[in-house]
Amino acid sequence: MGEASGGAGTGAVGGAGAVGGTERLDGLSAEAARAHPTRTALVWDGAARDRGPAALDFAGLDLRVSRAAYALRRLLPGRERATVAVASVLHPDFAVAYYAAARSGNVVAVVNPLLREEALLHTLSVSEARLALVDAGLYARLAPVRDRLPALREVVLIGPVAPPGTGPGVARLDGVLENMENRTLVGPPGAVSPDDVVCVQFTSGTTGLPKAVRLTHRNLVVNAAQIAEAHRLGHGSVALNHLPTYHPMHLNSALFAGATQVLCAAPDPIDAVEAANRHCATHFYSLPVRLARLAAAPALDGLRLATVRQIASGGSALPVRDATRLAERFGVPVFQGYGLAETSPLTHSDDPGRPVPGSVGRPVAGTECRVVDVERRTVLAPDEAGEVQVRGPQVMKGYLGGPDGTGLEDGGWFSTGDVGRIDGEGRLFLVDRLGDTFKCDNFLVAPTEIEQVLLGHELVREAVVFGLPDAARGGLAAALVVLQPRATGPDEGRLAAIGAAVADQLPYYQRLHHIEAVDAIPRNANGKVQRRALRDALITRLQTRTPDHAPVRTQEGRTVDHPTGLFTVINTFTLKDHGRADEFERRFLDHVAWMRAQEGFDSHQAVRLVERPGAYINLGRWRSPESFQRVRGSEVFQAHAKEFHEVVEVDADPSRNVLRTGGDVTEGAPVVVVERLGIEGAGLSLDAFDDSYREYARALTARPGFLHADFSRSLTRPGNYTFVTWWSDAEAWRAARADAPAFGTAECAVHLAAQAAVGKAADRVG
Repeated sequence: MGEASGGAGTGAVGGAGAVGGTERLDGLSAEAARAHPTRTALVWDGAARDRGPAALDFAGLDLRVSRAAYALRRLLPGRERATVAVASVLHPDFAVAYYAAARSGNVVAVVNPLLREEALLHTLSVSEARLALVDAGLYARLAPVRDRLPALREVVLIGPVAPPGTGPGVARLDGVLENMENRTLVGPPGAVSPDDVVCVQFTSGTTGLPKAVRLTHRNLVVNAAQIAEAHRLGHGSVALNHLPTYHPMHLNSALFAGATQVLCAAPDPIDAVEAANRHCATHFYSLPVRLARLAAAPALDGLRLATVRQIASGGSALPVRDATRLAERFGVPVFQGYGLAETSPLTHSDDPGRPVPGSVGRPVAGTECRVVDVERRTVLAPDEAGEVQVRGPQVMKGYLGGPDGTGLEDGGWFSTGDVGRIDGEGRLFLVDRLGDTFKCDNFLVAPTEIEQVLLGHELVREAVVFGLPDAARGGLAAALVVLQPRATGPDEGRLAAIGAAVADQLPYYQRLHHIEAVDAIPRNANGKVQRRALRDALITRLQTRTPDHAPVRTQEGRTVDHPTGLFTVINTFTLKDHGRADEFERRFLDHVAWMRAQEGFDSHQAVRLVERPGAYINLGRWRSPESFQRVRGSEVFQAHAKEFHEVVEVDADPSRNVLRTGGDVTEGAPVVVVERLGIEGAGLSLDAFDDSYREYARALTARPGFLHADFSRSLTRPGNYTFVTWWSDAEAWRAARADAPAFGTAECAVHLAAQAAVGKAADRVG
């Protein structure tokens, strides 16, 4: 039959008793402190940028947990159990806050720190959190909705830095702990049952609304033991955690095993490899998207992992080619696992010693798995595909808001919503997702959440969202929209404006990578949208599209075959402090070197303006808007953007390239002229203006000193254009400028641009 069970293991793993001497979640830190007091528990690889400790031993960690628990009891007086929300990017404070909430006798609600305002409001409302311990990023997004959370009494900052404007009145965890010296709380008041709920974990369901999962002490403690056994973690292990957020799975299992955990917050996987070597890591944990990026990195052949014995991937499928590439390069096994928020989370792990690419492995100890027919619910034979069901001591007590067992089927089975098959050796292979949700970078994406944001835009009448498959990231959000009848202007401009507005309201993994306007959204006889059919049709259309190329013949008779219709992002960077020009140019060149390697990148040009000291203009050209949006949504791009915003103000103008003519500019030209054109009120159509300037640009190719021209139309600012020309000297441009076409009241702002060091270097990499 299509069933598989994990090994019997020990009674401690699969049974109902204590694990490693503890029945409580916070007991994991207490037991580790008792057994390995001076062994390093946590290493913060980003401590150089933080005020907190670079490392904590197990005794020090448990002491901070006890002091924080005492502080939480004072902040939440009374005998009634309360919910404490904890949200942070990868940082030791998460561990302290997580276990302190349990030790104080309360329930910890783990909140995704990347949530935007409305999703955050829903999550905190559902959990009825009375206290929130959040990092700087979430603190800033919480402020606008704080008055809509009447149950929330207190907010405490955790994590690396405080956001601007928080002021001295905002409590910080490190300050709270300083005030709690010599005051500790050993355990929660009253008796604690292993089956008491201690944690609420959130996940998105097929309805698109986040579900609150009730997890008990037993669920989490047993799963910590299951993971440690499956991953071969022991007190001599050093586990590198290279995830964007802190998942309790890795925290709990490391403490159960007495293993050191290194927290690497840098998004670049090459930085993670260097951190693994620096800290002598034995286990390397990362996401499929990051491992796929590492497998494709040009620098991979020059990297090595000196002490790592295994690389573990989880959350979504890691492409077989990438797993094989990394395993061959580093000489260590690369394996995958599987689990859900409802299962604490791990239910399956491949064998680290003998992984099978494409499989998530067998059930962990004490766990059963079976595959059932989607309609009849009968158990299927090996290698037959159906819905995956699991059962074990790590399966949730139920969803919040219902009685015990809510969300479970008879016999304690949990239906995962995933389609898979079990081979003859008991290994699980996942095939697809039953519902409409999909995963991007290990985050579950609910299309209806994105649709609600789209429908809030004034230009959108109807919208449907689904995931497009992506080998590295799992899925990427795409949308079909019906525009409001009052919407005017070219579709591409309106869609660009919608995409930009929606991006500001969503975390990066929910942002749209493709958006199209349609006359109507097809529905079946029952009035329901068939997402899968629409997705498949869009995939077919995208696969059959070809890039638009238009040969340009110069007056000298030579043909320059430059692609037109390129998506061009024209960024104006203005230094906040002119003394940081060198720093900005260094960061910019690092960013360009990375961008050049991304799929869909065409070329770019960066210049510094002569007439506006401290201002730069960069033209980044992409073969399609989708390719740019795909890269823009990545973690590395977002990290680079954050660094840029520290030193410059950024004005972005997404545009469509109308014309490129002249020779290729492979080295910096002495003079670059950037002309900003506006024809509003000139009585001309955009197409007529395009044609006129095409003729003017082609005429320029015969002028002495002319080298190259780029002409782009703004997508978000109707009637605005950017015309960039390259010249051997300024006088040659001025002589040619006298022949420029006149357009009545059209506005024209001209800036001479110097080919600064950043411009020349950027030309070579572009």
